[in-house]
Amino acid sequence: MSQANIPNVPLYLNGEKVQSTSKEWRDVLNPATQEVVARVPFATKEEVDRAVANAKETFKTWRNTSLAQRMRIMLKFQQLLRENIAPLAEMITREHGKTLPDAEGEVMRGLEVVEHACSITSLQLGELAENVAGGVDVYTLYQPLGVGAGITAFNFPVMLPCFMFPIAVACGNTFVLKPSEQDPTSSLFLVELANQAGLPPGVLNVVHGGPDVANMICDHPDIKAVSFIGSTHVGTHIYRRASEAGKRAQCMMGAKNHCIVLPDAPKDQAINNLLGAAFGAAGQRCMANSVVVLVGQTREWIPEIVERSKAMKVGPGTDRKADVGPLVSKAAKERVERLIASGVEQGAKLLLDGRNCKVAGSENGNFVGPTVFTGVKPEMDIYAQEIFGPAMCIVELDTLDEAIAFINANPNGNGTSIFTSSGYAARKFQNEIDVGQVGINVPIPVPVAYFSFTGSRASKLGDLGPNGKQAVTFWTQTKTVTARWYAPDEEAGQVNTTITLK
Repeated sequence: MSQANIPNVPLYLNGEKVQSTSKEWRDVLNPATQEVVARVPFATKEEVDRAVANAKETFKTWRNTSLAQRMRIMLKFQQLLRENIAPLAEMITREHGKTLPDAEGEVMRGLEVVEHACSITSLQLGELAENVAGGVDVYTLYQPLGVGAGITAFNFPVMLPCFMFPIAVACGNTFVLKPSEQDPTSSLFLVELANQAGLPPGVLNVVHGGPDVANMICDHPDIKAVSFIGSTHVGTHIYRRASEAGKRAQCMMGAKNHCIVLPDAPKDQAINNLLGAAFGAAGQRCMANSVVVLVGQTREWIPEIVERSKAMKVGPGTDRKADVGPLVSKAAKERVERLIASGVEQGAKLLLDGRNCKVAGSENGNFVGPTVFTGVKPEMDIYAQEIFGPAMCIVELDTLDEAIAFINANPNGNGTSIFTSSGYAARKFQNEIDVGQVGINVPIPVPVAYFSFTGSRASKLGDLGPNGKQAVTFWTQTKTVTARWYAPDEEAGQVNTTITLK
């Protein structure tokens, strides 16, 4: 693509695409080729203020839009989203690098949340109790907060925004989205579809940028709640900054997810699931099961795990036969390769080395092949840090109790899984494991959208997670009303100086 033909990614303000006046821009690269496919602006303070002002003004009317009308807009949005799975997936693959089937799967997971938002007429119902005292009723209202904001990481440019704005706007809030500057095009197109579905101008706005723009969002006095999904380092900063500014905040952050395999597990299914969970999306998932805990005789499976990993195809995301696409950037590739080297230096046994991976026709791509370590110890960097690449760390233990204790000793609590044919073992695992999301013979236990995303411990800041009932609670303010209506001719009676209702 010639320099003159490289598109500038616009902002989305008050229902319109707007070209930024920023002097700071970043190239958006195709990670399989290093081709510049777009240029994204880092919004100015004036542009962020304009986005928030639009949202604040629109909130005055949007909050009073009927539940039925908001539901109809979500129904139309889910239809448009379903009709545009292919172009959205192509945008994701072009800017993120994940394979087209994986990108299509991401859009489908985002669609689940929009479908859930279509039930807003039931989700936002309050409660009522009659006659809590003589002629007194008490009821709750779940009212929108005002202007909400979302800040998303690069690894799911469609799914992560869907974890935020559909429920927020369906509840009557307005919204400002800051997608990742590394792959912003699909996020912007998603917002366009929502507006085509009937959202009034100003309900949903988009600003682009890096840490400075995220800080502006956290600091802005007219933003009432901030949702973030991404790395632990960034999430901790955003939670602190937003909280100190008096905002409601939820931050779903990084992890080190484990998968226990017991000897009674179905071998072929278990190994296939292990490989998909560790190497899918080139390991760039906060829910990737990057640590495999082999219990007892399952350590005998290691040679087969290595051989099957070696057979996985590495290639550009546009190749539908590819299993592993490129990492999102050269910096990401360099970091992953540096951590692999540290694993060797610190004593882990490297059984399969994905470094120096060359893909014909994509020689400049950010490729790292499947990598497998054994002999991994908790003090090693490859275990202590989230590699966020296609690297599997194998830990060998003797019993399920040892495996549970090993996982519970890790500070993170995003997701974990077990593969077994024993109902007793599975129940013991789900009961004793101190992790928010648990899979039983499911490798990546991200719940469907009508259940809440429930990471825990160091993987989450804030009491409420995205999706499910918790999302409605996060994006609304509970108001409790205690009401009594007197008959026109009712006598006043005596003065009540107590706090009791009579």
